[in-house]
Amino acid sequence: RQRQMCIRDRFSGQGSQYAGMAKDFYDNYECAKAVFAAADEALGYKLEDIMFAEDPAELNKTIHSQPAIMACSLCAFEVLKEKGVKFEGVAGHSLGEYAAMAASGMLSFSDAFKLIKIRAQAMQTAAENSEGSMYAVIGPEPSEIEAACEKTEGYVVPVNYNSPVQTVIAGTAAGIEKAKEALSAKGAKRIVPLAVSAAFHSRLMAGASEEFAVKVKDIPFNAPSMKFFCNVYGNELTDFSDMPAYLAKHICSPVRFTSELDVISKDGYDTYIELGPGKVLTGLVKKTLDGVTAVNVENIDTLEKAAAL
Repeated sequence: RQRQMCIRDRFSGQGSQYAGMAKDFYDNYECAKAVFAAADEALGYKLEDIMFAEDPAELNKTIHSQPAIMACSLCAFEVLKEKGVKFEGVAGHSLGEYAAMAASGMLSFSDAFKLIKIRAQAMQTAAENSEGSMYAVIGPEPSEIEAACEKTEGYVVPVNYNSPVQTVIAGTAAGIEKAKEALSAKGAKRIVPLAVSAAFHSRLMAGASEEFAVKVKDIPFNAPSMKFFCNVYGNELTDFSDMPAYLAKHICSPVRFTSELDVISKDGYDTYIELGPGKVLTGLVKKTLDGVTAVNVENIDTLEKAAAL
């Protein structure tokens, strides 16, 4: 039996934001307006004013991009539900795991936006107080990248296992430069900087993790209404007894997306719907898994294409 799933960040991840995203959902669907209403109440400002502005300067700040991406993802989810799509499992990539939690019923939309506000503020502060960057490395296998990082002087580690031929590294400027030299010598096809402000999912986010853990300990979580696949362990998460601790760990732990996809595929899923801005995860799914259907939904045009399937 065919199963449909949402994958992402991706339920979309940070760096995928763009000015005007989700506007046509907002303009045409009451369920999308309800997502923004929950966001505005939790955040204390009108998120749509930032998302729909022509100048993306404010949107690109971590403190705004994270709730904005989640809002776009949840709008897509709500509209698809209204269209009759039945979801049996959810997953996210980095930030997208928060949208996955809200979609699964683990969090109310209001609490999800409260959580993401705390996360974004903590990560923004950590970014301002530490140097660091992230680069996608195209070509070498993950084991080769791990070995190169281990031998590099300075701090640099793999943080996003995105596909068999794409791994993201993060670290200090000195560590990154040394790793880039080593990986270029090993035949890396491309080494591309990511549009983020810090070395996310690394130990340079330890301060953010600690701040986050203290501030979210009283937010209530429910058991999800569907299967929930997670980044930190790269498998299905079944223990939801201490989600604040899990999410604090999530901030400074690698995203094991390829392991997650392997588990999801072995569980029988063959249809993947990426909800949120861009189609990066759709491409990663197609590069990682054979014989699956993967589409993205970020606006009415992509909604119609997905609905046609």
